[in-house]
Amino acid sequence: MSASRPAPFNPKSALEAVLLVAPGPATLQGLAEAIGVGADEAGSLMAELKDEYDREGRGFEIQAVAGGYRLVTRPEFAEAVNRYMKAPPPPTLSMAALETLAVIAYRQPVTRVEVEAIRGVRIDKALSTLVERGLVRELGRREGIGRPILYGTTPLFLEHFGLSSLGDLPALEEVVGEERPGIGPGGEQEGPS
Repeated sequence: MSASRPAPFNPKSALEAVLLVAPGPATLQGLAEAIGVGADEAGSLMAELKDEYDREGRGFEIQAVAGGYRLVTRPEFAEAVNRYMKAPPPPTLSMAALETLAVIAYRQPVTRVEVEAIRGVRIDKALSTLVERGLVRELGRREGIGRPILYGTTPLFLEHFGLSSLGDLPALEEVVGEERPGIGPGGEQEGPS
């Protein structure tokens, strides 16, 4: 009985294998090193894989997120995947937490008092929830009286919302619109009129 010969090394298949086992977003440089090619070639292979998955209508896709890439199931199959996994729906954020998160995302680094001035309400509970869930973190302290804590978003925030970087956030004008009182163009707080 003859032993079967191993198939020749296929870098695209190797890239796919590494994406499959990566615990989080994998950087292009890390992927290139893992499969033994240059970053440019890894980028080309990534584009080929993405095109193949899209063209073939596969149940998964490559998503650029948080400065790296990950293999994810397509959103249209979420219900089937959740039924199979018998997973409870992911915990949702309250409207107060979402509004607080939006202010932090667009204005970071920002203090609690600055967020409260924009929202017009106390944010202790919402901020605590966001920190506990790993979406917001302390970035340091602002110079000045009391040295208040500065807050900003985390890489998990980018992952959770499917963003490659903060530059992928929609323009504030698109989100806020002209009708929102208290926030002017570019997100500045408007004074009383």
